[in-house]
Formats: sequence, structure tokens, C-alpha cells
Amino acid sequence: MTARTGEARTGETLSGGWLIRGARPLGGAATDLLLRDGIIAAVGPEAAAAAPRGTRVHDATGLIALPGLVDLHTHLREPGREDAETVDTGTRAAALGGYTAVFAMANTDPVADTAGVVEQVWRLGQAAGHCAVHPVGAVTAGLSGTRLAELGAMATSAARVRVFSDDGHCVADPLLMRRALEYVKAFDGVIAQHAEEPRLTEGAQMHEGAVSARLGLPGWPAAAEEAIIARDALLAGQVGSRLHVCHVSTAGSVDIIRWAKARGWRISAEVTPHHLLLTDDLAESYDPVYKVNPPLRTAEDVEALRAGLADGTIDCVATDHAPHAAQDKETEWDAARPGMLGLQTALSIVISTMVEADRLDWAGVADRMSLSPAWIGGLAPAVAAGPGVPTGPGVPTGPGVPTDPGAALGPGRPADLLLLDATERWTVEPDRLASRGRNTPYAGMTLPGVVRATFMRGRPTALDGKIQ
Repeated sequence: MTARTGEARTGETLSGGWLIRGARPLGGAATDLLLRDGIIAAVGPEAAAAAPRGTRVHDATGLIALPGLVDLHTHLREPGREDAETVDTGTRAAALGGYTAVFAMANTDPVADTAGVVEQVWRLGQAAGHCAVHPVGAVTAGLSGTRLAELGAMATSAARVRVFSDDGHCVADPLLMRRALEYVKAFDGVIAQHAEEPRLTEGAQMHEGAVSARLGLPGWPAAAEEAIIARDALLAGQVGSRLHVCHVSTAGSVDIIRWAKARGWRISAEVTPHHLLLTDDLAESYDPVYKVNPPLRTAEDVEALRAGLADGTIDCVATDHAPHAAQDKETEWDAARPGMLGLQTALSIVISTMVEADRLDWAGVADRMSLSPAWIGGLAPAVAAGPGVPTGPGVPTGPGVPTDPGAALGPGRPADLLLLDATERWTVEPDRLASRGRNTPYAGMTLPGVVRATFMRGRPTALDGKIQ
């Protein structure tokens, strides 16, 4: 039995590579894709004809094919907090959620502020093999906010770091922030800022508003985020360097980013799934699973974030996957550490809030969850056209640059993709998630969209809910 006859069954061994039969790229017409030697070798009727003996066949009838997801903001905790997460467990969750690449944040112990530590994280990702792990380097030594970390050494290390962030802490010193922006400009790096004016958030426990007043909890004002974004946008515009804003959470922040982009400044931004769905009303339960930084905001903020993601003001969705050990989360509200799981639920939340509401189509999902974050992180050239796609100085154009998100699933492209059953729904059960953490705010919720398979460089990393 050969791939050419069309009679092979899913998983049957026919040479190296996989023939994906009947998938619908970006929700379009059903077609076949041949994955060989790490790339998409052929698409369409010729895919089966080009498959040599030994090609394995996967029946994807009715499934939507999307480019493998890329997360710009993942906390893998290793080294230092392996009780909360490891590179292995975190990337298992990523593969099951449809991700083929994640950017591992620097707030580990020791902090990823040297070439040695970022290379350690990078090698752990290679050893695990579930998805590509790209370390994020710290902006300041020890996340101290007082002096720059070894940015150049990390950029030239084997990990080839291009994104730098003190996430969890704001680079509050404007002079230091300017110097960081100037430094990374030399190698087209990006500073990813956790926008939080620390003097305005001392002791803050949740969003400052009607709910915090009613509960008597110290508030985290929207202005604390917006002031830093405005300041850093001005600095990035003056320096001509790249600024990325982490986990945007307020309507005012969306307005400021839109204003900065209109001036042609090199600024990008992300929103988390939980800020697209959840509101500060949930704090009334005093359940620490809803404690996160930046905090859950109001329904008006949620609406502005969805609109900003739809029109491209916000470039991408990033999970801010933040697992915690039970003792750090299952405690009283003020003592609990902020953060939520996100890798296995992110795509479903985007489907729920954006696709089912007709605010994004599948091409838009591919852009916001794969192509744009890959470009921002230095993994791939920008897509040359389409909403939300970065444009302006430094954005590559011309031969070899895809002109639409569908080109990411075309012949010659890396065979990083997922197969999604958009007709199915699943119920979130914390104990069945791959992460070591259990701090998901979606426990018991039934969500749309089931990832049936994830392929990285043509190799399945997850099939039917199981790591390969």
C-alpha cells in the first residue's frame, strides 16, 4: 500500500515524512500537505504523488491547519523553581496547546542575565524536544533595575537572544531604559517592557476601581501601566529602536500604542488570553487563582483589548503562562503569587473571544498567534500584507517574504503546524494539564477548539492529546 493510492490509514508507515490528508489550511478548502526534511514539501494533489514509500499518513479530514503557534511570553521556571515548572513539563503543555516555539522569560533563579544561563535554558529546550525554546535575556543584572545585564554576550551566545525583558519588574529608570534601547538597536533586538510604574502600585492587590473599593483591597491604577508605555514609546521613537509592550491590559494603553504606531515608531504589543476574557469582578470570590500582574481589569478594558487585537493595534496574543507551586497560590489573597496557566488554553480562549465573535478569521488567528510573534521575536520575516502585520523601517519585503498568512503553510516553508478540530469542545480539568502548576482560572469551563496534532519541523510532538 502506498501514499499514491490514497488508501493508507492514519499512522501507517509508508519513508521519512508525513502526508497530512484532507486538512483545511486557515479554514479553506481541504487539501493534502507533504511534510519532508523539516519543510512543507508539497501541497495539493501533487502531495500524495510526491510522497515516497515509507511516508506516514495522518487523516486530517475536517481539521483546520494553522501555522505552529509562537508564544512570546512563557515562564518555564527552570532553573530554580522546578517545583512549579520545568522546561520539559512547560514545553509538553506548549505542544499540546499547538505551540511549536516559546520564549522563556528571564526571571529564573539564577536570573537569565548571562550567556551561561540563557544557553542552559536553550539546551534544556533542545533536550526536551517538545517545541523550540528561545530564552529571553534580562535587561538588567539580577532584574535589579540598576545596571544593564550582559546584553551583547547573550545576543552572541549559542542561544542567539534577541528579546530582553525584566518581566515581573519594570525597567523604571528612564535613563537605563534608553540605554537598553540604544544597545539592542545594533543587532535589531527588542526590549519587552513590563509596564508598571512601581511607585503607583506599592501594595496593590488588584485593579483600582469600583470592585477594589468595595472589597477594601489596595488598587493597581490603569495609569501605572499607561504612563510607562507613553514614556517608553517616546524613548523608542527618539532612539529608533524596537519596543515591545508585554501583557497590555487597559483601554488607555491601547490608545497610546495606536498613537505611537501612527507616528511610525517601532513599537509592538501583546495581550494575554485572560485579559481578553476575564474581569476584575472575579476578585469578589477572593480566589487567588484570579490574582495576576497586571491585574484583571474592567469589562470596558476587555472590549478595548479585543478591538485593539482585531484592528492590529495589538500585534499578538502571548500567554504569560505563569505556573506556581501549590503553596504559593493556594493561600490567602494578599500572600498569593500572581499568575495563571495559559499554554493549553490560549487558542481556545482566542477562538471564544475573537473567532466566534467574528472579530478574527483563521488567517487573523495565524497572524496574531504565529506570524507576528515570530517576527517580533526575530524568528521569521514579517508577512508583507494583512491586518496587524508590522510595517515600516526594517521590515523585510521582496522575494521570499510571504504575502499573506496562508503562505506560511505553502511549499518550502518550515513544517511547523497544528491541526485543529474547531467543531469540538473540551472541559478544562486542572489535574489533566501537562504543566506542574494547577493555577488555571478556567477550571471547569467548556471551551471551543481541540488541538488534534502539533508538528514541529515535520515531526509530530503531540497527537490526539498525547505527547509523542
